[in-house]
Amino acid sequence: MSVSDHWYKNSVLYAVDVGRFDDSDGDGIGDFRGLTRRLNYLSRLGVDCLWLLPFYPSPGRDNGYDVSDYYGIDDRLGTFGDFAEFMDEAETRGIRVIVDLVVNHTSRQHPWFQRAREDPDSKYRDYYVWTDDPDDVDTEAEPILPGQTDSVWTYDDAAEAYYFHRFYDFEPGLDFSNPDVREEIRAILRFWLRLGVDGFRLDAASHIVQRKGLPSTEPDDPHGVLRNFSEFVRKQRGDAVLLGEADVEPSQLDSFFGTGDELDMLFNFLLDNYLFLALAREDVEPVIEGLRLLPSIPSNGQWVNFLRNLDELDLERLLELERADVFEAFAPDEDQRIYGRGIRRRLAPMLDGDGRRVRNAFSLLFSLPGTPMLTYGDEIGMGEDLSLEGRTAVRTPMQWSSERNAGFSTADEDDLVAPVVDEGPFGYEEVNVTDQRVDPDSLCNWVQRLVHTRREHPEIGWGEFVVVATADPAVLVHRCAWQDDAVVMAHNLAEEPTSVSFDLDGDPILFDIFAGEAHEPDADGATSSN
Repeated sequence: MSVSDHWYKNSVLYAVDVGRFDDSDGDGIGDFRGLTRRLNYLSRLGVDCLWLLPFYPSPGRDNGYDVSDYYGIDDRLGTFGDFAEFMDEAETRGIRVIVDLVVNHTSRQHPWFQRAREDPDSKYRDYYVWTDDPDDVDTEAEPILPGQTDSVWTYDDAAEAYYFHRFYDFEPGLDFSNPDVREEIRAILRFWLRLGVDGFRLDAASHIVQRKGLPSTEPDDPHGVLRNFSEFVRKQRGDAVLLGEADVEPSQLDSFFGTGDELDMLFNFLLDNYLFLALAREDVEPVIEGLRLLPSIPSNGQWVNFLRNLDELDLERLLELERADVFEAFAPDEDQRIYGRGIRRRLAPMLDGDGRRVRNAFSLLFSLPGTPMLTYGDEIGMGEDLSLEGRTAVRTPMQWSSERNAGFSTADEDDLVAPVVDEGPFGYEEVNVTDQRVDPDSLCNWVQRLVHTRREHPEIGWGEFVVVATADPAVLVHRCAWQDDAVVMAHNLAEEPTSVSFDLDGDPILFDIFAGEAHEPDADGATSSN
């Protein structure tokens, strides 16, 4: 594969919930036509790859992750014609598109499950994992969402048996040891690749390869499933990618890349945990530790770094005392926490709306080795709505203007897919795209500069990462070098400004790539940074 096939190494991702981004027809729900007309905004921002959260037909009990038809589009979001137009317009602007592949489980309403529960002799019965007595199953699997279900087994009256699930009880898990299931997934991959998508975000990748405890469902090589999908995708389209969600122990992470024959990218949940610990303690050591814990990965592999996604900020990888420090700093109220391990807030309110802290967090994110990802609305500093249940607190409509409904929709307020944030310092009259676009000092314009600067410097995505020693525990200085060029980045996590000195090898010519200023080394070769 060539450098161009590894486009994702120097990309900037942007996560979009289509139903909450822009409503083109006034029914209160965002749609593909709305997303299409906002492509100029995204292009100007500088993102070159969109990750679309599930847009398939669904009962909608889990933000679309309970899929009932993998070959359809939720009719509230538009038609295949709308999707095709969106894909054409995105390609015209050089924006790639990754779609969610949610195949760890289906909805209970999916035709596969309905046939499975109604007919024990149907081939679809073997698409899922069943048992007559859960007590006889030797599995260590536990529910992923504490408080939502107390078991990974649920009894189905029609089937007269228990089915396996890791998430909600209305999301029965598929059995990937069944070759028919794997063939179904390959057909889904082929379908969307032929419609022009550039890859897939593989939901719950770690659970796809996890053993269920039943001998009949235990493949000899669980990761062979991922290799099979990867090989299939690459044969269909050489530069398409698989981005995986696998929040597992550090020692298990490299297995999801394989030898370069499994996933191309992996969300960096581990580093995200340590990054927020560093921000909470104003100490860079957790970031350094998080980077140290990351395994070496194949040359075609890449980490995807983020601050917030559209689930909770999951702090599962931290020790209890460390997690307590992050909770105290960013979620002091119990209502701001979820599942005992996470935070259901957006970035800007976690940082008290402090523009300097928000910018510093974004800058640090974009400087870390890997590919950065933004979540819609974070580039303008949107807040959350804690009156909404669970994870949906951070899934409020995009705030486009100070007009009614934040410019998201002309529908009546009661018809909106979710309430807009309309009060306080993060309400849409205070925080919106239109106002920030005309303010040269706004967060949105600053993030735009950051995105373009990051894309101009592939050293960060491709290069070798080295921490540069300093005497200040609140300052992180690091260097990324690639093809005879290097970028040196410095971040101060403390509230107060500081100066540090650090040594760089050789006789460097220093130029501030963000501020456009030249710097001269001191007489002893050291370089200072505020």
